[in-house]
Formats: sequence, C-alpha cells, structure tokens
Amino acid sequence: MIVRSAATAIALLAAVSAAHADSGEAASLRNTGGNVALDYANAKPKPLPTVRTSPGTQLELLKAAEKLDISGEQLFQPGARGDGTTSPITLPKSRYVAPDEVGAQEYGTANQPYTTSYEKKPKADPYRRAGKLFFKDGADTYVCSASMIKRGVVVTAAHCVSQFGENRFFSGFEYVPAYSGGAAPYGKWDWAWVFAPPKYLKGTDKCSSAGPGVVCESDIAVIVLAPKKSRYAGDSTGWFGFGTGGYSYTPNGQALITQLGYPVSLNNGQEMMRTDSQGSVDSNSVGNTIIGSLQTGGSSGGPWLVNFGFAPTPQGNPFGTDADRNIVVGVTSWGYVNASAVRKQQGASFFKNKANIGALVDKACNKVPAACQ
Repeated sequence: MIVRSAATAIALLAAVSAAHADSGEAASLRNTGGNVALDYANAKPKPLPTVRTSPGTQLELLKAAEKLDISGEQLFQPGARGDGTTSPITLPKSRYVAPDEVGAQEYGTANQPYTTSYEKKPKADPYRRAGKLFFKDGADTYVCSASMIKRGVVVTAAHCVSQFGENRFFSGFEYVPAYSGGAAPYGKWDWAWVFAPPKYLKGTDKCSSAGPGVVCESDIAVIVLAPKKSRYAGDSTGWFGFGTGGYSYTPNGQALITQLGYPVSLNNGQEMMRTDSQGSVDSNSVGNTIIGSLQTGGSSGGPWLVNFGFAPTPQGNPFGTDADRNIVVGVTSWGYVNASAVRKQQGASFFKNKANIGALVDKACNKVPAACQ
C-alpha cells in the first residue's frame, strides 16, 4: 500500500474540490497524488447496474421504433491503427471467483439474437484498441472495461469513475490495453485526468423511472492517460473513432452493434469477450440503445461499435452511408436480467454531441492537446 503524505492528500482534496466546482458538461479531476497501489489479484468487477423492469422484447422494441426519430447533431471523429509497438509486462491474475449464474440460450427470452464469444487474439488490431480498466474505490480494487478514442484518451462508463449522485470520483485509474490472462502486451497506463458529466456526479441526470441512477442519458466518462517518453497508448494500439447522433443507425433507431468487454462471469474476467447483436433505441429507456448480451459485471464501460473490423475491397458494390469502420457509439452501462436469469439484455447511453461524449472529449483535448493530436 502507498501511504500519501499530508501535502499529497491536501493537493488531491483541492483537485477534487476544483472538479466539483466545474460548470457545463464536463467535471474533471487531475491526478496530483501519483500512483496508487492496485490489488490486481483481488480486483472485483464494478457491479453492473441492473434494472428489474423489462425494457421490452426485441419485437416490442421494433414496434415502438416504427415512429422513432433519432435525428440530431452528428459528430464524427475517425480512429487510427497505431504502429503495433509492444511493451509487454505481466500482471497477477485475478483470484476473484464470480458467482454462479444460470446460462441463457443465445437469444434469451427477450428474443433478441446475440452471440458472445471469447476473443483469442486481443493483441491484434482492432481488438487491441480496447482493454481493461483497474481503479480504487475506497480500499478495494475494481475492474471495468474501456477503449481508446484518441491517442491518449479512453472512454468508459461514468459509473466506472464515479458514484451517481455522490459528487465524487474514484481513484487510481490504470488502463491495460489488450489484457489477456495477466499478459499486458502494450503495458499499463496511468491516468492524468478524468472527466464525467456534472449531472451524473450530482445525481441530476435524466434517468428512466424504472431505473433511476441506472438507465440514464449520460453514463459516459473519458480518461486522459499519462504519456511515457512522449508516447501515448494509442500510438501503439491505435484508437477507435466515435460518432454521435445515431451514426450508422437507421432512422428508426436500429444498428448492428459489436460489444467488447471483460465480464468477470466469463473466463473469470481474464479474457476479452465479443458480443454481436442488433441494437434498438428505446424511447422508454431515455433513448438508450438495448442489445442482447451474455456479458455481466466487469464489462461496464466497454465499447459498443458499429462497422467493426476492416472493410473489404468492393467491386461494383459501393458502401452505404455512415460506413467508416470501428466507430464507438456507446459504452456498456446497465443490464436487465429477469428472475430466472434467462433474459439477457444490456443498455448504453446514446452518444450525443454537446450533451455528453462531445463535451467530454472537447474538455479533455483542451486540457491536454497532445493526447488528441
């Protein structure tokens, strides 16, 4: 354990106070206290927020979407591949044992088809642009998932960096891209800044009546990483692009989503999982996107992508609109599991420009321009 000096503690407190004084759409906290000792071996998943009220079956979501209009201000920023330079280290494997869970059919009882698979080569592009996020909340070490969206910026869920309505941030954030069974092929990266919507910290975010503090508009956060010898994690791994306002969605709120994450109930959270599912925007869930998924706690904050993978070379068959590859349009925010644990659905706050992700990225890039160049 690292013991902070009184001066360090005062500096950290001042940074927290400054963060809470922020106005607008991005509250922030700067790392002024150095590194925090993380207990990798006993890291637990940050509990995935859940609701007990059904968001609806696939058919119900499709019917409700017939008159849905998700038009809004679009913001699109492309990703990049990175040079693949490795800096491998090994971290202690987790000893945490996930509680037994009842398995589901691959479409669950919500009839929302999905596949969840173990990704054997997370070191390969574009998987390496996602990773595992470690952090401290009190004395305990927790894990979430995250992904690069700039050369030095990762996106995750707000509930992975703060507690809804408690006006405080967690601490000791550390990002491990392409984590696999303790192997960290691209090293581990400490945080420099963390940004989250003030309305999430204060508990004033717009949330559904069925899931107050859970199913909300802005369960999104970004973290600026500290560079190493002027290099950021994304210089090696590359980074995903991101899009707002329904990028690559149909006009009635449908999209094919690829979800990446590290759910602790699958392979003990030691391997990256990939889920593919049709996503539907649900107006009864404050516009969140809903997918079918087998992923659970630990997957929080993992990217939801459209157009995942690398594009083929077309011969006489042009691509459609919003065809850029590997674009993040949300992050894992919450889950719905019915009493028999056979109905598996997850939700993500809808990416908006100035209302959430756009404001967070703007603030991060203004604070640390080098992380975004």
